[in-house]
Amino acid sequence: MAPRWAPPVGLVLLMLLLAPAAVRGDKPLRGGPSGAGAEPEASSAVFPLYGDVYPHGLYYVAMNIGNPPRPYFLDVDTGSDLTWLQCDAPCVSCNKVPHPLYRPTKNKLVPCVDPLCASLHGGLNGRHKCDSPHQQCDYEIRYADQGSSIGVLVIDSFALRLANTSAVHPSLAFGCGYDQQVGSSSEVSPTDGVLGLGSGSISLLSQLKQHGITKNVVGHCLSLRGGGFLFFGDDLVPYSRATWAPMARSAFRNYYSPGSASLYFGGRSLGVRPMEVVFDSGSSFTYFAAQPYQALVTALKGSLSRSLKEVSDPSLPLCWKGKKPFKSVLDVKKEFKSLILSFANGKKALMEIPPENYLIITKYGNACLGILNGSEVGLKDLNILGDVTMQDQMVIYDNERGQIGWIRAPCDRIPNDNTIDGFEEGYCWPQFPGIIGLPNQDCPAYYRSNKA
Repeated sequence: MAPRWAPPVGLVLLMLLLAPAAVRGDKPLRGGPSGAGAEPEASSAVFPLYGDVYPHGLYYVAMNIGNPPRPYFLDVDTGSDLTWLQCDAPCVSCNKVPHPLYRPTKNKLVPCVDPLCASLHGGLNGRHKCDSPHQQCDYEIRYADQGSSIGVLVIDSFALRLANTSAVHPSLAFGCGYDQQVGSSSEVSPTDGVLGLGSGSISLLSQLKQHGITKNVVGHCLSLRGGGFLFFGDDLVPYSRATWAPMARSAFRNYYSPGSASLYFGGRSLGVRPMEVVFDSGSSFTYFAAQPYQALVTALKGSLSRSLKEVSDPSLPLCWKGKKPFKSVLDVKKEFKSLILSFANGKKALMEIPPENYLIITKYGNACLGILNGSEVGLKDLNILGDVTMQDQMVIYDNERGQIGWIRAPCDRIPNDNTIDGFEEGYCWPQFPGIIGLPNQDCPAYYRSNKA
């Protein structure tokens, strides 16, 4: 649901007009022309993340694009497929961005007859028409707040350093956005564009798979302190220790979804019908549909001590103050109980949402609910797990096996090729209440010390 060029409280909701079609079958060999040799074994790539949920409202990554490669900041978005940059094509309307606008050349344009263009347009109206073989591939993205981006599909090299120490420069297709109507044009955007990590064939992840560079697996680890890391490929995936659920086909576009879940608060069911849940790193906050949201708010208010008073805060709709301003969520988490999502898909596929994964401490020292009413912003029955809920968890989208996984992890500890094998010591099992059916298990000492 990126980009997010408005303040966090004014989250922009992405409503893509484009949907992916089948993955291309013409998988080229990496490193040279066809017949140049056997395809190398796929590796992984790890990238540091920047940003936070509050006050910046997004996590982003630096990617080196072009020849020579130049850095661009991209909003990490698993809720969309197309990666795009604001660019000078020339620019009709662009926001102020951290780096000079990307400048395409005519030989970088993707033609309308390219299968990736057909995939890009496939969900618009079911038709893909090219008036001539030399026509460029145009696209348009619209947003729920009436914002939009119009651009053209281009192809250029991405400079990647892999875990096997090799450096690769694959040519990948992405969007060159030359007409944006998003956010405020007078404010500098924290990012140059969006990194689309959905499962469609236009996503960078799918294209890297087609080139044989990485497997079609992506994961992120968003730190509660800010920053974290992103990875392509499966070298970091703790398959035997993570909680897994099969990917479900969402009724809401092409989101990653583990299906429907029952909602518990403090170990007790909230009595709402199972919720269809999707994971979206392009959303700063978590959104529940009207029924589960109201049930949660009622349960929350009924469980709080008198030491907390409801207060108005411009940051978020529902906030509380204490006897003195809170400095961190650790000051107030004992007053709140954990939420638990119990997914119908997968054996004991439970996700704990402790207070630090749904509370925001604002600059005013108040504790605010980072779960919002999605029905008020046009999401209807869609329930989105956003960045606030995914903090200090490794979340893995494994398109190879058709499953989504999650596990608690120290996300401020960025792994590299020398620490991949040892990183697993930082994982721990969530602390589920016994009523749900899983025993409590202690976290490793390392993780406890990092949470203190």
